[in-house]
Amino acid sequence: MTAVAVTGIGAIAPNGQGTEEYWKATLAGRSGIGPLRRFDASGYPAKLAGEIDLDPAEHLPSRLVPQTDHMTRLSLIAAQWALDDAGVQPQDLPDFGAGVITASSAGGFEFGQRELENLWREGPKYVSAYQSYAWFYAVNSGQISIRHGMRGPSGVVVSDQAGGLDALAQSRRQIRKGTQLVVSGGVDGSLCPWGWVAQMAGERMSTSEDPERAYLPFDARARGHVPGEGGAHLVVEDVAAARERGARIHGLIAGYGSTMDPRPGSGREPGLRRALTLALEDAEVRPDEVDVVFADGAAVPELDRIEADAVNAVFGRGGVPVTAPKTMTGRLTAGAAALDVATALLAIRDGVIPPTLHVEGAAEYGIDLVTGRPRQAAVRTAVVLARGHGGFNSAVVVRAA
Repeated sequence: MTAVAVTGIGAIAPNGQGTEEYWKATLAGRSGIGPLRRFDASGYPAKLAGEIDLDPAEHLPSRLVPQTDHMTRLSLIAAQWALDDAGVQPQDLPDFGAGVITASSAGGFEFGQRELENLWREGPKYVSAYQSYAWFYAVNSGQISIRHGMRGPSGVVVSDQAGGLDALAQSRRQIRKGTQLVVSGGVDGSLCPWGWVAQMAGERMSTSEDPERAYLPFDARARGHVPGEGGAHLVVEDVAAARERGARIHGLIAGYGSTMDPRPGSGREPGLRRALTLALEDAEVRPDEVDVVFADGAAVPELDRIEADAVNAVFGRGGVPVTAPKTMTGRLTAGAAALDVATALLAIRDGVIPPTLHVEGAAEYGIDLVTGRPRQAAVRTAVVLARGHGGFNSAVVVRAA
């Protein structure tokens, strides 16, 4: 087991922009889910989302705003916050000593849709030159790298909701190989008509128009999820190097496991339990040492059952507190799991488990779901679970430093 230190957190979410603002809202049970305002959704079955209303001009150089999609602006802002929190100036590091590895699900869909509309309505000379890369799924990693002069190992991981954990695992591999520092995690979102219908094709979106009833994982009333935008970027470093420079260490990425689900109809067990077991083994952590599980929380009865069965198989029925604070933000595609890791680190710091909002945990799942209000607890070890559409399963173990 080789743990890496998290020395910087930059969280940006529908219920709070900035790590402390997000954390305060989450503990207060303040939701960022509401009617979709980015475009007219009245003609679509799903009408709710977790949106971020933020003026990029207050946080970014003016030249970057017309070059980038809304999602990339959020990513650049979160990365800056993470670096500031870590007390790091990447230009002060050795050449090729700092890299960027993020997760993505779609790229700059909103930017791409606008430019395709310009092409169709006005002709090719009205298409922005920035379309050549602003739509690209790897654009967030590229823009962060360019802005901060981070020329070390960089890349992007595409595995839907599981992507944030997979990006952190890839960053840990690079730290093992000698990279000094990596900005990692995921900030994602595609709240535009093009992105909306792409998400609707998965047939897992809630059509409820009541923000308090739309996204209810592990609840008998569950009928799908609400999409959102945002996520978190984390600064990860070698533990010894972080301590040597006197960095504040929020916690450790101590273990990771990933699997793929078997072919539908094969009769084989889904892969989530195995991913969870692999992560615990990698971290050299026993199930009875885990203080909380941050659930994927699909809010699809069949998928909730699979997740509850996996948790109960490893920890025993009701053997560990489970929470899904993403009920306050919506599912943020590639940004969701990274935000859950940030939330787990804050739970360790403050000794409190955030609640699963609006949910009445169904007894049939047999899990100890934290609902209603935060639960005080001595949190030293947390597990974050994530699943991506198409069969991705990932788990990360987060520990106190």
